[in-house]
Amino acid sequence: MGVAGDGALALRPRTNVERVKKQDRRSAWPTAAGLLCGALLDRVLPDPESGHPVAVYGRAAGRLERLVYRPSQGRGAAFTLLAVAPVAAGAGLLHSRCGGPGVRAAVTCGVTWAVVGGAMLGREAEAIAGALEAGDLDEARRRLPGLCGRDPQALDERGFARATVESVAENTSDAVVAPLLWGAVLGLPGLCGYRAVNTLDAMVGHRSPRYARFGWASARLDDVLNWAPARLTAALTAAAAPVVGGSPAHVLRMRARYGSRHPSPNAGHCEAAFAGALDLRLGGRNVYGSRVEDRPELGEGRSPEVTDIRRAVRLARTVNAAAAGTAAATALALAARGTRPTRSAPATAVDRSGVPTLAAGALSLLLRPGAKGRLARRLAAHAAFGTLRGRRAS
Repeated sequence: MGVAGDGALALRPRTNVERVKKQDRRSAWPTAAGLLCGALLDRVLPDPESGHPVAVYGRAAGRLERLVYRPSQGRGAAFTLLAVAPVAAGAGLLHSRCGGPGVRAAVTCGVTWAVVGGAMLGREAEAIAGALEAGDLDEARRRLPGLCGRDPQALDERGFARATVESVAENTSDAVVAPLLWGAVLGLPGLCGYRAVNTLDAMVGHRSPRYARFGWASARLDDVLNWAPARLTAALTAAAAPVVGGSPAHVLRMRARYGSRHPSPNAGHCEAAFAGALDLRLGGRNVYGSRVEDRPELGEGRSPEVTDIRRAVRLARTVNAAAAGTAAATALALAARGTRPTRSAPATAVDRSGVPTLAAGALSLLLRPGAKGRLARRLAAHAAFGTLRGRRAS
């Protein structure tokens, strides 16, 4: 407050920065509550057998791929942009058009449920464990392609156990931690944009003759977006290790010692952390159709057994719950810090919610100026350096 010249008290007018900060704080709780609600809903509400939003998007992206495909990196980059930009921009528009806080929380809850896949991951892994416990290798072979791309005909019981544990470790980051973290940072555009990129990576981001060049952009962008979530997953795994009899300190040592040995810049940190928590040794020879890869071993324990699948699922569910809490806290913390628009230019509706305009989807994040752009470019540099040694194909 200030004193006017005639002695009357005069209220100091609020600056645009102050109004934006207050708006941010008010808009944070619907995002935080929606992320928690969606993560809980994922746990209790199974995915529909048909018509799931991610499956619908995958089919649409498949049709787009057939229209624009050429075996070149340029065509692949154009495909990635065309497939991601409308999703992220549409989510940004939805975010800005949501009504009151209750509506925004409900919409965030529904979108979070649609893009998070932790419960389905656990159910598929437990179904494989049940088939192996019953001695039904045929059923295990039928189900494994739902988790990873390895040739199930080449696996014995221990091979199934290792493939399943490794897939649970990596996909805990990809399917749960990453979307929650991007949802906390960017709101609905973060949730939807990340899931679009990750879906494209699963479709075209592998080293096959068809996609070696075309899928490059989708694979690299997925590496960038998963850089921070993978490392957060490793940290949360360390915190959750006691639920499966593990030691947090041992997990951190295994992740530091083995995390960077994996051909992926991200998956190795998750797998090494799970190996440390479960006291296992992961990695080794993987067969993908006609292609064979000899992966470095991660961890210093024994080889995985069938019983370790259920232990891995129990660990993953604990990490999932911790990730939901971390994401909600992150959304609240970012809002408490506020935004920094200029005094002369009012913030847009999207800016006031703490979400940058994503006209070009997740790709535009890499080019965006300012603090978030610098962070994205730093993540891109780390990912690009790590991926010079190859690309995962799990």
